[in-house]
Amino acid sequence: TSEQIEHLHRRFKQLSRDQLTIRKENFDSIPDLEFNPIRGKIVDAFFDKRRNLRQESDGLADEINFEDFLTIMSYFRPIEMNMDEEQLDRFRKEKLKFLFHMYDSDHDGKITLQEYRNVVEELLSGNPHLEKESARSIADGAMMEAASVCVGQMGPDQVYEGITFEDFLKMWQGIDIETKMHVRFLNMEPIAHCY
Repeated sequence: TSEQIEHLHRRFKQLSRDQLTIRKENFDSIPDLEFNPIRGKIVDAFFDKRRNLRQESDGLADEINFEDFLTIMSYFRPIEMNMDEEQLDRFRKEKLKFLFHMYDSDHDGKITLQEYRNVVEELLSGNPHLEKESARSIADGAMMEAASVCVGQMGPDQVYEGITFEDFLKMWQGIDIETKMHVRFLNMEPIAHCY
């Protein structure tokens, strides 16, 4: 809505300190992101040219303008009550594609075991009682679960290459991503600046 766009524009101006673009370092002042273990992946998602900003080139942009910011924020918008089944399905797939891109760090269209291990280790890094080996075991178990859901019974010499986007959709089937994927850092509370 126009009201939401105005709110996002005020937040953009606050983050950019009234500049026309935002750089990665502007996200350093967001309290809700500060202690998020996958903060780097979230911030990188805002600057991913091809996959999230829908540009022709690969890599990360140095800065984004308000239109780019709106493009990224559109992945987090809430569902609308008047959406039909087809619109809801497309909306859900857009959100899951954005999330998939955060895991697929080498951009090859698959979440490999190593990529998944990296994310799990990052997510669990704040837990002082969990060793790195335990995090790896959790990732390995989840990857085996993904293989069983997506491929079914595998032969002893068969190797699961990684989670494709189609696999990712299967894994998230029945999980309410529409209301779980949101951004808290859009709150308009004052941002403390340290100079």
